[in-house]
Amino acid sequence: MEFWFSEFHTPDVKHSIRVNKQLYSKQSDYQRIDIFETPEFGRVLTLDGNVMLTERDEFIYDEMIVHVPMAVHQEAKDILVIGAGDGGVVRELTRYDRVERIDLVEMDPQVVEACRAYLPGNACRMDDRRVHIYFENALKYIRRCEEEYDLIIVDSSDPFGPSEGLFTREFYGSCFNALKEDGIMVNQQGSPFYTEDASAMQRSHKRIASTFPVSRVYQAHIPTFAAGYWLFGFASKKYHPIDDLDADAWKALNLRTRYYTTRLHVGAFYLPAFLEEMLREVEEPK
Repeated sequence: MEFWFSEFHTPDVKHSIRVNKQLYSKQSDYQRIDIFETPEFGRVLTLDGNVMLTERDEFIYDEMIVHVPMAVHQEAKDILVIGAGDGGVVRELTRYDRVERIDLVEMDPQVVEACRAYLPGNACRMDDRRVHIYFENALKYIRRCEEEYDLIIVDSSDPFGPSEGLFTREFYGSCFNALKEDGIMVNQQGSPFYTEDASAMQRSHKRIASTFPVSRVYQAHIPTFAAGYWLFGFASKKYHPIDDLDADAWKALNLRTRYYTTRLHVGAFYLPAFLEEMLREVEEPK
């Protein structure tokens, strides 16, 4: 008998992956956590029936959400990561010697436990001495922070259910206050392709653009995410994501990557016409 995992991207679109076996399944206090072994994508983590990562393509997401801001802010040492309990973002950040502190705020300890056991390629640096894990509500955590971080990475699930509060104007205002005077915030912005996803992306971008003096959107192509087309937000108090990129300094670090390059960095901010128009619709004149 064949076993397939299917995720609805819309009520009329379904993405399916053949499964060899189910490795883990647990209902935590917050969500249903499943990990599957698949022939095409390796191990797959899902939360409440939605794909969070696969071993085959997670490097695209994690490299783009980490190396884009780190290549712009050459002095980023104190970093806050919200979500990302799988450990992929932490893994990429620990590759930088200059990083002194990574505070990881994850709501659900069961996600970390499951990924330590079944996704060691992602969770391999969670015990790095610079990493401090806090299992608590990110909204409450960040309200206590003021001018504390150089970089905030918001690696949340989509803006429905448990992560809804991480897409509000109040949350982005708290992130602004928690950043130092030249701080950067990056977040996952979802896909602009399907109608419901596109509306959520526009709402989020509007709130960020009204909070930060610099606000841009960049893109990556991730096969297992909705439409295979994903967006990230880059918001900053000071730095422009292209004008302030120091490509030579980043290359001198000799970090081996599989997706990110400094050339791709620049190109990722050049968006298709339909997306530029969607963003313009919600941006206030400055």
